[in-house]
Amino acid sequence: MAGGGGRTRCPPGALLGMAAVVAAVVGWGARGGVPGKAEPKEEQLSIHLIGKNEVYGDTRHEVNVYVKVFTNSPFLVCMDLALSQEKIIDPKYLWTGPDGRDLEGQKHANVTEAGKLMVMGFRESMSGTYTCTLSHKIIETTTQEETEIVEAYKFMVYAYREADHAYQVFVRFATTRCSLKTNGLFFETLKEILNSTIAHLMCHITGSSYKCHSIRTPKHGLQRELFVNFQVDPFAPGWEEVCHKFPYDCEDVTNMRAQQATERIGKFFRQLRYILEHEAERVPTIQYVENSFSVTPIDSCRPGFGKNHHTHQNCASCCVVCGPGTYSPNNEVTCRTCARPRVRMYGAKSCH
Repeated sequence: MAGGGGRTRCPPGALLGMAAVVAAVVGWGARGGVPGKAEPKEEQLSIHLIGKNEVYGDTRHEVNVYVKVFTNSPFLVCMDLALSQEKIIDPKYLWTGPDGRDLEGQKHANVTEAGKLMVMGFRESMSGTYTCTLSHKIIETTTQEETEIVEAYKFMVYAYREADHAYQVFVRFATTRCSLKTNGLFFETLKEILNSTIAHLMCHITGSSYKCHSIRTPKHGLQRELFVNFQVDPFAPGWEEVCHKFPYDCEDVTNMRAQQATERIGKFFRQLRYILEHEAERVPTIQYVENSFSVTPIDSCRPGFGKNHHTHQNCASCCVVCGPGTYSPNNEVTCRTCARPRVRMYGAKSCH
C-alpha cells in the first residue's frame, strides 16, 4: 500500500488496531470503486442568450458575453431581437475585433452571410469589444424613397475558465488523553492511508493538521477529541501528464478528479464506524466520531484569471480573464490592480 509499506517505525498496540481497521476500509473502498459522476455541465454564459446559441445585440449598451477558453463563442447577431423579426432590405454587415481590424476572412472568425459572428478557439487574448455596423434601407411605400439606416452593436466578450476546486475536510476522533504520543502517530498513519486511497486520481492531502481539545457534554461528561483538518488537492505529482491528455478542458478533468477523491474519502469515513463496531477484534484507543466528516469547497483561478461578483454578475462562479490594467500572478481568485506601468492586454500575469 503506497505511503505505508516502507515505514520502519511501528505504532504502539492501540494504534496498530486502528491502522488495521483503516487499512480494511481502504481495501473495501478499492473493491467498491469510485462512484460514478456525471460530466460537469459546460456553461456558455451571456446576457441575452436567446435561441440556438445566439446572442443578439442592443443599440443601447454593450452586451456581455462569456466564452470558455478553447471553445467557440456563440453566434453574435448583428441586430437586436426586435429587428430580427422584421424584413430587412439590402443589409450590409461590418465586423471589427478588439484591435479595430475587419474580421472578414480572419482564420479565427466565422462571419456568415446573415451577419452573425462566431469567434473560434477562443483564448484570453481574444477578449475585448467586438463591434458590428449594420446598414440597411427603408423604402417609403408610396414614394419609393430610400433611406439608409446605420446602427452599431457592441459585444464585450470575455474569456473564462472554470474555477479549480480543492476541498477542505474536517473530521474528529475521540481519544483517551490529549498527551498521548499515539495521537501524533495515528495522525501520520491516517495521512499516509488517505494519500494511498486517492493517489490513482493524482490527488493528495495537503495543509493537514490536528489539535486535541477537551469537550464537556451533558450526557458523557469530559471527553477528548482530535480535530483533524486537511485539504484534498488535485495537483499531486504527475497531474500534468493527465492534464496533457485533455488540453482543452484540463480544469474540468482536474475538478472531476478532486471531487472523486473527496467522495472516496467520504465513503471511507462513512464505513469506518461500522468496521470499528463489527469487524475490529478490539476497539482501538482512538475512535472516529460518527457524522463528524464535513467538506468545504475551495476555489482558485489560474494565473491571468480571477473572480469579480460585481463586474461579472452573469458569470459570478467563473474565473474571468483579468482586464487591462489588472493582473493575477498566482492561483488566487482576485485580479490585482496595476500601479505603473499599466498593462493593456487581457489575461496579464504581471504588470510588465
